[in-house]
Amino acid sequence: MQPLMTKNFITLLFYFVFCLFTLSVTCQDSDLATDCTNRWIHIRRLPPQFNLDLLSNCSEYPLFDDFCPYLANYGLGKKTHSKSHSWYRTDPFMLELIFHRRMLEYPCLTSDPSLANAIYVPYYGGLDSLRFLYGPEVNSSYQHGLDLYEYLVHGDLPDVWSRHYGHDHFMVMARPAWDFSQPLNSNPLYFGTSFLELPEFYNVTALTLEGRAYPWQEQAIPYPTSFHPPNLAFFKSWVNRVRRSRRTALMLFAGGGGISANPNVRRSIRLECDDVTSLSANGTGYDKLCDFVDCSNGVCQHDPIRFMKPMLQASFCLQPPGDTPTRRSTFDGILAGCIPVFFEDLSAKKQYGWHLPEEKYEEFSVFISKEDVVFKGLSIVDVLTSIPRSQVRRMREKVLEMMPRVMYIKHGSSLGLRTKKDAFDIAVEGTLERIKSRLQEVAAQ
Repeated sequence: MQPLMTKNFITLLFYFVFCLFTLSVTCQDSDLATDCTNRWIHIRRLPPQFNLDLLSNCSEYPLFDDFCPYLANYGLGKKTHSKSHSWYRTDPFMLELIFHRRMLEYPCLTSDPSLANAIYVPYYGGLDSLRFLYGPEVNSSYQHGLDLYEYLVHGDLPDVWSRHYGHDHFMVMARPAWDFSQPLNSNPLYFGTSFLELPEFYNVTALTLEGRAYPWQEQAIPYPTSFHPPNLAFFKSWVNRVRRSRRTALMLFAGGGGISANPNVRRSIRLECDDVTSLSANGTGYDKLCDFVDCSNGVCQHDPIRFMKPMLQASFCLQPPGDTPTRRSTFDGILAGCIPVFFEDLSAKKQYGWHLPEEKYEEFSVFISKEDVVFKGLSIVDVLTSIPRSQVRRMREKVLEMMPRVMYIKHGSSLGLRTKKDAFDIAVEGTLERIKSRLQEVAAQ
């Protein structure tokens, strides 16, 4: 009984501190010397049942996970070791909490919603979905979000919603959009909720970890990695380490799957990796052609030490699709200066246009069709060894340029580091532009 009491005490203490911080920040307008033209954001005050209360349920879904340990440091998780300054055991599903904490530092906040260019709704939709995905309301998943809509429309400030009927509202939902896309009339029900299928939310911009092939209201933003530097010195130190790292392996696959007999790209990768292990890498400039880190059963998810060192030692990181098109490993690899190899466009190119511009992909990544690998026997090693080493060096420099765009710096970071736009900054900028465009379209109708 004592460990449970300790866990609950820590959760409640975190909840209390976050509440105090939220109240202290959102009660006043920004007073920083920042040009806030067309950048004003109002944080919509929600009852705690839609965000902070959900944190106290962190151990109630054993089929999902006990996410209490990952609430530390406002969602960054615990440090990887006591002397770490930038590395944490971050769970990507805590992005709603991470984003909320960063929003409280946004320099262009206003307490007057009528002056805002956008309305941020601090709803922890991914955490709230757990009761429908793994909890007692699994058969009522079509109701996910209806209570939030009721509050936004009929709550304490209904005019905030009715001014643009949600076109100026945005929220973060820290799961792939597929998990919120169950058709309302689905029978039988399958995994997911129907939040993004509700007509009530069609006008709202949802920032998700992954988008669908033909998204309407969602936009994909990067998975959080474990790297959250607090100042410019620690960031530059890491970049220098990445640049100096000796790349002893041609390619690396860090992941699971690929063990079934059915043809799929992960199986082809693992078979090729096994086949080339015994081959000589002489003449390639590498000690070995392929390295493999087995991340089956989630063993790598909260342990960056397990995969970051191999990534630092590889030139190319293979990023095949899995249960969903994208992998958090894509962003881990970029932070390690490991050139991503994609096998379908939906893995990144068609999703993360704000953070990884589509026209830049040939400069920092390699594309190999999964159909060519699986059904035509195309050798990944042959493709990668055919790329001149001078081109590989240029691609790695482009990867390093992309690094700030896919990391979430630590809250309360130094002013020097804030001059570099990170994943949060780019997501907010993109959201403001998207909302501005939407409002112009509505006004022209």
